[in-house]
Amino acid sequence: MVNFTIDQIREIMDRKNNIRNMSVIAHAAGETRFTDTRKDEQERCITIKSTAISLYYELKKSDLQYITQQKDPDNRNDFLINLIDSPGHVDFSSEVTAALRVTDGALVVVDCVSGVCVQTETVLRQAIGERIKPVLFMNKMDLALLTLQIEAEPLYQTFQRIIENINVIIATYDIEGNPMGDLAVDPKKGTVGFGAGLHGWAFTLKDFAAMYTKKFGIAEDKLMKRLWGDNFYNNKEKKWDKEPSSGDRGFVKFCLSPIFQVFDTCMKKPKEEAIALAEKMGVKLTAEEKDNQEKGLLKIVMRKWLPAGDALLQMIVIHLPSPVTAQKYRCEMLYEGPQDDPCATAIKTCDPQGELMMYISKMVPTSDKGRFFAFGRVFAGTVKTGIKCRIMGPNFTPGKKEDLYEKNIQRTILMMGRYTEPIEDVPCGNICGLVGVDQYLIKTGTLSTYKEAHNFRTMKFSVSPVKDLKRLAKSDPMVQCIIEETGEHIIAGAGELHLEICLKDLEEDHACIPSRNQTQLYHTEKQFQKSQV
Repeated sequence: MVNFTIDQIREIMDRKNNIRNMSVIAHAAGETRFTDTRKDEQERCITIKSTAISLYYELKKSDLQYITQQKDPDNRNDFLINLIDSPGHVDFSSEVTAALRVTDGALVVVDCVSGVCVQTETVLRQAIGERIKPVLFMNKMDLALLTLQIEAEPLYQTFQRIIENINVIIATYDIEGNPMGDLAVDPKKGTVGFGAGLHGWAFTLKDFAAMYTKKFGIAEDKLMKRLWGDNFYNNKEKKWDKEPSSGDRGFVKFCLSPIFQVFDTCMKKPKEEAIALAEKMGVKLTAEEKDNQEKGLLKIVMRKWLPAGDALLQMIVIHLPSPVTAQKYRCEMLYEGPQDDPCATAIKTCDPQGELMMYISKMVPTSDKGRFFAFGRVFAGTVKTGIKCRIMGPNFTPGKKEDLYEKNIQRTILMMGRYTEPIEDVPCGNICGLVGVDQYLIKTGTLSTYKEAHNFRTMKFSVSPVKDLKRLAKSDPMVQCIIEETGEHIIAGAGELHLEICLKDLEEDHACIPSRNQTQLYHTEKQFQKSQV
């Protein structure tokens, strides 16, 4: 990655083949935590709200050959990655839904120690339903090596089992005749990464294949196939075989063993040996970095040898779809109108000169109390500061005026984690924020310049609080479920014990998710009782 300016980002925004809109789904941890903008996120070390950031990445010119989808006509190797970090906790699954709607690909992060959890299956189901292509990152290798001290072969078996579990989930929810093609993740194809997000190092089989291609005289893509599965290398005869008795497994010998050696040398051997090994591997350390010992030195060596940013961004750029590729097959799932009207045509072709079609997926609070940025994706046309457009809420029906406003966009902004940057205009295929729209939309909506435009489909949430509250109200003659003008849902009961039972029913029978805000609900219930007196 390199330093970049807003002007550079704006220039690549026009190169729609070189854009990747992607979400990070499930739990990921790092030390910088740039996308954790809220204080409670930083304190709890979890993501609570989805946060967007635009990254500039230059792929090696020689690696452009691995991109199988439509490429930039000028063969440019600079890419714009619009990344949304979404929460991994089940309580915030609505944030994941909002993130998936405006992205085309997803980096699924799985803990390589604890494996696939229930929430991973939930977000994968959501992703496939929204026609989002997944790639996989196996996280927390540092925990497996340092704390649990898992041996190389058992670690490979763990990786293989997790990948199989992920592919079973994908196959379960993948529909026949899926226009996205094969969604299964496979290390041999480079769609699986391994590493430690907290320590900042990662790799794909492509990284190690590039290191060994000269040694074996085998092309990278062919060597990648040897580095996974039942492929064993015979040291004596210097050849590959399918039989375990003939030698060491390719992945264990050529990927895991060097990593194990670095860990062992940095943690157990004299510092001088670790520094010598780093130099032999081509890792250059500064005088200040050489002062570190054991874990501190290990982090620096691994981060410089296998930088996580390069491995993951390379995987994202090569294997996730551009807006040009994705919008062709996503349009019929997203747009409610006829698939041959000017809006649908502009969405499918990702035409910046077409009618504006933008979907607002969520509202992001601003520093001005009570005001919000409208955050969303431009699917067709170009959104500009000052442009007049139709703002259509979820209840809008073509031909009617309910939930419809015609207003000017006050400002267009680029969302950069905890910062925002003003930008004059944003063409289709990109993600941005708008100022001045929050007065007309409650949560989501569609923006268009076409008078006969239809809405984008309303997002389907994996957890429906309103539906579950209705079930609760129906099952208990005494309980009252009230929706305030502020959007708050209040449960009122006869007393604290009654309310406690209601919450238990809501948790176990209706919503089937834990409620942590019982104290707040008791407090609200008392306020409601007072207001009735």
